[in-house]
Formats: sequence, C-alpha cells, structure tokens
Amino acid sequence: MRNLVLYTLISLDGVAEEPGNWMFEADEDVFRNLSSVVGAQDELLLGRGTYDYWVDYWPTSDVQPFADFINTAPKHVFTSRPLTGEWEQAIAVTTPVPAYVEQLKSQPGGDIGVHGSITLAQTLLAEDLVDRLELVVVPTLAGAGRRLFTDSAEPTRLTLTKAESSPTGCLFLSYERAARS
Repeated sequence: MRNLVLYTLISLDGVAEEPGNWMFEADEDVFRNLSSVVGAQDELLLGRGTYDYWVDYWPTSDVQPFADFINTAPKHVFTSRPLTGEWEQAIAVTTPVPAYVEQLKSQPGGDIGVHGSITLAQTLLAEDLVDRLELVVVPTLAGAGRRLFTDSAEPTRLTLTKAESSPTGCLFLSYERAARS
C-alpha cells in the first residue's frame, strides 16, 4: 500500500494559506527538506483552486526541486469542471475523493503527495486517508488566513518521526498516523 503524504508550509499560528505573505526566508535546508519529500513521491493530488493558481506558473518554472517534480508527475485534480490551461499529466478527477484515493493507494508506486490544496487536505484528513504529515513550521505569526487544522476535526493520534530545524528557525516535522485499528 502506498503512503499518502501531506506536505504543508504552516505559520506558528496555524495558517497554511499562500505563504507568500508570511514566509520571509527560505534557506537551503527548506529546499533540501522539500527535495527529500518529493524525491519519494511519484504522483500528487491537487484541489481545483491550487491547480488554477499553479497552472500558469509551474509549467514554465525552473524553481527547483519542485518544478521538475510537479511538471513530470501525474497530477490528479479533484474538480467538477473541465481543466483549463496546458499542464502535462494533469488528470481531472470527478469521482468521490475517498474511493479514488483508496484505489490510487492500492496501486504500485512511490508516495502520493498533496501540496497546497487546503480544502482537499482537510477532506483527506477527515477521511483518515493521510499516512504522513510533513510540516514546515515557519517562525512567523501570519495573523490571518486559512488554516489546515479546523475546529471541526476529530482528535487524531500522530507519532512524531522527525524534528529538525533550519538556521532561519523553520521546523521540519514529520508525523505518521498512529496504527489504525
């Protein structure tokens, strides 16, 4: 069974929405960590909002290590509308998230990544489909913005498997879901 890995940049006060406003410094450790995460992934899931936001940027970007990964990996985009723009290996998914993800996880391959896509990430967490959280906690209080973890989330036990820091104070935290009963 493949792992579904949720990678998220998050502020100290829990904001996960577009870090362009609050992520002031990204040092080499941030990029090394991202490279390690995407190096184990060979497919990814995106929500429609993230797809629309990224489709005009990433296909022509050379920002590494993410550009090579996202431009060559199959991108399963959860949407109710046809996809717009040109992006290699973008696959529109109109079936329910749980059934599609379970089927995808049962296929051979590497990890399946989730990047951005807050609403999709919240759905995956609520459906107990996320196997590992890769959080980059940025030493900033964003103040406002969408949060990954909401008040409506069910209590969930996680196991810390990695805790490292960068020279600029970013924390790299890996959590795995506790054994399912």
